[in-house]
Amino acid sequence: MSDSSESTLLDAIRAGYTVEGPSLELGAAVVDGAAHPDAVVRIPLSAMNRHGLVAGATGTGKTKTLQLMAEQLAAQGVPVFLADVKGDLSGMASAGEANERISSRSQEVGLPWTPTAYPVEFFALGGQGKGIPVRAAVSTFGPTLLAKVLGLNATQESSLGLVFHYADKRGLFLDTIADLRAVVQHLTSDEGKADLKELGGLSSATAGVILRELITFSDQGADAFFGLPELDTAQLLRTAPDGRGLVSMLELPAVQDRPQLFSTFLMWLLADLFHDLPEVGDLDKPKLVFFFDEAHLLFSDASKEFRDAIQQTVRLIRSKGVGVFFVTQSPKDVPADVLAQLGNRVQHALRAFTPDDAAALKAAVKTYPRTEYDLAELLTSLGTGEAVVTVLSEKGVPTPVAWTRMRAPESLMGPSPDAVVDAAVAASPLTAQYAQAQERDSAAEMLGKATQERVAAQQAATEAEARATADAAAEQEAARARAAAEQAAAKERAAAEKARAAEERRRAQEPGMVEQVVQSSAFRSMLRSAGTALGREITRSIFGTTRRR
Repeated sequence: MSDSSESTLLDAIRAGYTVEGPSLELGAAVVDGAAHPDAVVRIPLSAMNRHGLVAGATGTGKTKTLQLMAEQLAAQGVPVFLADVKGDLSGMASAGEANERISSRSQEVGLPWTPTAYPVEFFALGGQGKGIPVRAAVSTFGPTLLAKVLGLNATQESSLGLVFHYADKRGLFLDTIADLRAVVQHLTSDEGKADLKELGGLSSATAGVILRELITFSDQGADAFFGLPELDTAQLLRTAPDGRGLVSMLELPAVQDRPQLFSTFLMWLLADLFHDLPEVGDLDKPKLVFFFDEAHLLFSDASKEFRDAIQQTVRLIRSKGVGVFFVTQSPKDVPADVLAQLGNRVQHALRAFTPDDAAALKAAVKTYPRTEYDLAELLTSLGTGEAVVTVLSEKGVPTPVAWTRMRAPESLMGPSPDAVVDAAVAASPLTAQYAQAQERDSAAEMLGKATQERVAAQQAATEAEARATADAAAEQEAARARAAAEQAAAKERAAAEKARAAEERRRAQEPGMVEQVVQSSAFRSMLRSAGTALGREITRSIFGTTRRR
């Protein structure tokens, strides 16, 4: 580059990055390899809600740029939310340590460096790791985001939406994955067939697929991320007692094997903020700046509906005072309709080892304003801690492209000691509020009780039927006994009647006076006399003797 071209470029950079109000100082402009401390590259604080992109290959300095920007936002009273995927951003809670490289970089860019610790609130998804547990109810997470995490296709996503609608209509609280599984299991059971049919567009086969995905999701340990108490995202808008913005840091090393989950979880946080915050228009400084690390995971295999939801959120949340910065390896990781809304660009080095890399490099160059730099060459030769920058000025106009040597963060560029993190978590007022998981009678319990009541009712009906059968049998036996007794009594009465009738017949055959004669004493005497005479006659006839008188 000629001297005149160099001078013209530097003049343009100085003019383009001159800011009247508060700003973030990223570093010094570089021309022909030399940093120019008199050409400071800045981002106006008022433009930080115009969203942005921090991109670059692994090891080029993206994380340090994120840290640098978060520090300066916090120092100016702006709350920051960022995800610590690698576990080294926790160093923001500790003052940096001076060394020769930091001192050299400070001299090169002409910006002072003072070791500084910043107020950090540590969070962890579901409490997996060090930090205040962050949970969300499945119902507020919603079917669209959950379908993204589960890898469902468009038809299955639509069916999942019907399940959520059914639960909402029936007053079934979806707090956990277990609750959602209980609802799907109910719909696929014999008891739920009528409800499933009533839903219309949900087939038994699709319900089965959703259930299997939920079971797999639970087996991966995702249950810890869903439940109560749900984080109030308004907590992310707080400032520290000294007026600095609070850095809300979500620790994620424990869930690196579930990247889509935590990426989608970040999107839920953003969507919840969008839902709750009022419209405020353009502010002198944003209410919150949200750094979306590993952003490529958010868009990977995303449905059109999901991308549309992200685009709408990014477009509209600016008017609610929230800035969003996507942090990823290449601009091509972000859909064009979302990328078009990112007014601030910090592009670290790109690699061009493959045809795909070359195509990505070419596409990245086309997204920048015209410049004297040979961007295709520059973007592949940037050193660590250097970036190509263009942002929106205070007037909303894109600034000139500036090869920038970035200043060093003032906090620790590495993890804070465990004692520092533990002390921050223990001192947080949010620990008592969110540390302990809460349970209530949600869908799983409600359906379980309904099943128990149904089984109890069936058992009671069975027992009542058995009792009725036993009572009927007893009544029949008693009736038989009564009939037998009556029959026996009838026989006895018949026999007595027969005996009485016989006696009456016998009596009727004898003279009526005979009985009176028999009963008289004269008649009895006559009988005795007759008996004596008769006895004598018999004796004589037997023994041949005659008793003499």
